Amino acid sequence: MNHGKICVSVCARTIGELLDRAGAAPDFGLIELRFDCLEKSELAAEDVEKLRNNLARIFGQVDPERCITTFRPKKHGGHRELSQLERSNFWNMGFETELADLEEDVVDVSWSWLWGGRICSFHDFLGVPDDLNSVFHKLVHLETGLIKIAVAVEDATDAIAVWNLFHLAEKENIRLIPIAMGEAGKWTRILGLAHGAPLTYASLDEDGKTAPGQISSSDLRSVFRVKELDKDTTVFGLIAGDSSYSLSPFMHNRAFKTAGLNSVFVPLQTKDLDSFMRRMVIAKTREVELNFGGFSVTNPHKQSIMRYLDEIDETASKIGAVNTVKIENGKLFGYNTDAPGFIRPLKSMYGGDLKGATAIVVGAGGGARACIYALKNEGVDVTVMARDKSKAESLANEFEISAAALNTDHRPLTADILVNATPLGTRGEREDDSIATAEELGSVKIVYDLVYNPSETRLISEAKKAGVKTLGGIEMLIAQGAKQFEIWTGGEAPVEEMKSAIEERLK
Repeated sequence: MNHGKICVSVCARTIGELLDRAGAAPDFGLIELRFDCLEKSELAAEDVEKLRNNLARIFGQVDPERCITTFRPKKHGGHRELSQLERSNFWNMGFETELADLEEDVVDVSWSWLWGGRICSFHDFLGVPDDLNSVFHKLVHLETGLIKIAVAVEDATDAIAVWNLFHLAEKENIRLIPIAMGEAGKWTRILGLAHGAPLTYASLDEDGKTAPGQISSSDLRSVFRVKELDKDTTVFGLIAGDSSYSLSPFMHNRAFKTAGLNSVFVPLQTKDLDSFMRRMVIAKTREVELNFGGFSVTNPHKQSIMRYLDEIDETASKIGAVNTVKIENGKLFGYNTDAPGFIRPLKSMYGGDLKGATAIVVGAGGGARACIYALKNEGVDVTVMARDKSKAESLANEFEISAAALNTDHRPLTADILVNATPLGTRGEREDDSIATAEELGSVKIVYDLVYNPSETRLISEAKKAGVKTLGGIEMLIAQGAKQFEIWTGGEAPVEEMKSAIEERLK
């Protein structure tokens, strides 16, 4: 448990809409009223009398003691251009809200009596400044007592600089809100309260985000349970090149909550695994202390993670890929739960015994390796296909199976089982792509798509057109996730709760 608060940031074009959104905010925590989102005609900041009347109208309907007032110009990340006169008139109105969020160029100690507490904020939407420590000290000298520094990041390690300002804040006896904006910085929003941040910002809902990487208030409270976390919380994470589409945080956090564990699962987006392991994980070189207990590892890091592990279990060694890491007594242990997670639902649909069946696996990454290994163990005759035929041939030689070029001329595929172990069909840019059309699936009995978001991919849709049985990646996700939970905790996974979490999120 910690003493920090969740602040729901509310943005609207009209006063009526602003009041509606503020009224819809949960009754816990604070509400940030983003006055810079309002249309100029609504705010009339040059008309002092109208401005005062409008502010009085708003604060007459929204409890000022729960409000953070923000009036940010575009150059500081606001929603419209604001003149210095507009800003001066606005801030000189003086309403007793909980906090006023001021940029450094308008902080003036003579205004301190006009508002309650004050936040002095700094935003950089282009990246992390080289002189971030200097930025911090500059804000400290403005004597607001509460500082917010928000920077844009593209990799989890980019957030280290702003996170480690906690050390300076402790020395200066300053309350600090460090935020790394973007998908790769979500871990700072989730873990901030546990490490001493007085606030973490949230959106009202998925559509109401006012900054990159913002998480909804319901997810912060119910999924990540940020108010319940502390420095002793065991942190697990998803190491991924792109973590934005993943449902693993919802599944694993539901499992931790059900089991009553002081644990949390966070997205850790990184394209540079070497930097991530060196700067955030390896004991001798890491620059942050987050109490990591383990990781789920996905595309494209399942093979490259292996060189950082102290021990790898036999199955993962044979597969040549690791999707699960457990940290125990300072050592990193690698496992592969993809193989059992993959084969269990397939055997159930196929009718049990797979011996003698034929399968085509499309892909040459860590997921494909686990599928090939599992299928071979069941006596299946496997062929691997990949866009890069040399990769397919290399994989085929390693596992002593057949290789073929990707089916680009739309010939009918001849196999009992077709497995998509590529990212094609994943929500986003490749969502409309498919490794096969309905016309190519005539002799296939089961199409198994490892992609799970969206739940019905283009490939699954094509298979249904062809009258072919389908398996989506959700079944595998839950099965391999349950095994991960058991590895990390030593307890039995609450599978039904994990499944419910996934289904609720997909709805």
